[in-house]
Amino acid sequence: MSRIGKNPVNLPEGIKVKIEKDCTKVKGPNGELEVAIHSGISVSHTDNKLIVERSSDERKQRSVHGTIRQLLANAVTGVSEGFSKELELIGVGYQASNQGNRLQLQIGFSHDILFEPPEGISITANRTEIKVSGIDKQVVGEVAAKIRSFRKPEPYKGKGIRYKGEYVRSKQGKTVGVGE
Repeated sequence: MSRIGKNPVNLPEGIKVKIEKDCTKVKGPNGELEVAIHSGISVSHTDNKLIVERSSDERKQRSVHGTIRQLLANAVTGVSEGFSKELELIGVGYQASNQGNRLQLQIGFSHDILFEPPEGISITANRTEIKVSGIDKQVVGEVAAKIRSFRKPEPYKGKGIRYKGEYVRSKQGKTVGVGE
């Protein structure tokens, strides 16, 4: 039995769930999300809880049981509270600012980078800090990773875009030998 899959998903106040044959729709104060349900998995709604069960112990159903449960839990959290990731810019002259709904990055290239976020994602920038927020955990993570990929932190000087609290191991540079 899946340890994660057997745990019920608690529904806070104001969350509405509509269970259909192949998907489950979760609606809350922040918006609406849809989670696709695998054919051997069933979802039931009782006492403000979602219970995810599988029809058999086949390998495929065991593998998606916990995944579907966690996707539903993320959807419930997203429509009630939302998700956010914070990034920080480290480097002389590196800065970020908002230009309408776009993000403008000055990160050491000859030109500024303008990043257009996907629908449902909001980005706020405060010079050296960027906050990506939205209701879909997967999309928030993908957007934060895309912004980080413009200038990954390098190990020699530590310059670049990194997640807040991320540790970047620094390396020693080359040394010049005497008499060589």
